[in-house]
Amino acid sequence: MDFTEVPVSQHNKGKKKKNKTPKKKRVSGEGNGDGGGVEPKEEQEEKMEKSEQAAAAFPPSFSVSEIKNKQRRHLMFMKFKQEKRKQKLQLKKKKKKEREALGDKAPPKEVPKTIENQRVYDETTVNPEDEEVAFDEGTDEFSSYFNGLTNPKVLITTSDRPRGRTVRFCEQLATVIPNAHVYYRRGLALKRVVPQCIARNFTYVMVINEDRKVPNGLVLCHLPDGPTAHFKVSSVRLRKEMKRRGKEPTEHSPEVILNNFSTRLGHSIGRLFAALFPQDPQFVGRQVATFHNQRDFVFFRFHRYIFKNEKKVGIQELGPRFTLKLRSLQKGTFDSKFGEYEWVLKRHEMDECRRKFQL
Repeated sequence: MDFTEVPVSQHNKGKKKKNKTPKKKRVSGEGNGDGGGVEPKEEQEEKMEKSEQAAAAFPPSFSVSEIKNKQRRHLMFMKFKQEKRKQKLQLKKKKKKEREALGDKAPPKEVPKTIENQRVYDETTVNPEDEEVAFDEGTDEFSSYFNGLTNPKVLITTSDRPRGRTVRFCEQLATVIPNAHVYYRRGLALKRVVPQCIARNFTYVMVINEDRKVPNGLVLCHLPDGPTAHFKVSSVRLRKEMKRRGKEPTEHSPEVILNNFSTRLGHSIGRLFAALFPQDPQFVGRQVATFHNQRDFVFFRFHRYIFKNEKKVGIQELGPRFTLKLRSLQKGTFDSKFGEYEWVLKRHEMDECRRKFQL
């Protein structure tokens, strides 16, 4: 059998070599005096780090919300927040150094913007020197108390079948308010309670309502002619739940502090609270009851104070503490059906602007 040799062309030979051994790219160093060579590993790592940092930095028109991955988005947001905090701290330190260097010539500190100092002006803001306000105070329902003709006497009761926490809250309120008496309702309607209280010379009826064993409402009715205020109660803390509380309060009449009741409505609510306590506080007891209004929330605190020296005063909270939010103010005594309301909270209308307050 004969075999014939087939000659292989030069073109085919080159192709085979090309497939077997690919050509290596030669890296030449431009601008170096060496004239060529491969870059060292350290320089390559530095370039990689720089490229990663450039990728991590935010472009000017970048939003974190554009990142689809949740974990990555959270990580980038936390980095952004941390950088912002660092810049703020550096600026604060810089300003502090400048103030120390300037000394007395330093400019005054900037007042921080808060909701309180940006409050929308209310037309009903009370001016103490206004003659109309003075006339109203002399003829309103509390005038007999402020003229010294009556002494406060308060009846504290609860809703039907109160639980232990509500009962303890009433008992502790009775130790804060002088001449206060706690009675249980026993299913008696509030409309029937009011005439009996008037007959027994009570000046106030205070009803503590509860929901799921927690106090959540307070009805405060001034007798005999009203008005009646309904509050939402929240953040109730009894004495046992408070850390570093003082000893039990004494029977001395406390001093009363009313803060930030600036409008006509707030003025009425402030006078309603003031008439709960006797007008002649006993300073020997060194006890203070504070009603502090801030953003239409009334915070109640009860303290005992002591003078350490001519400049320093130490205070100790006695408890209980709670927060009130006014829901309605009704003329006259309690009447849920036919009562005339002076003011009612309408959340969707009144809470549109966060910088406008009612009290």
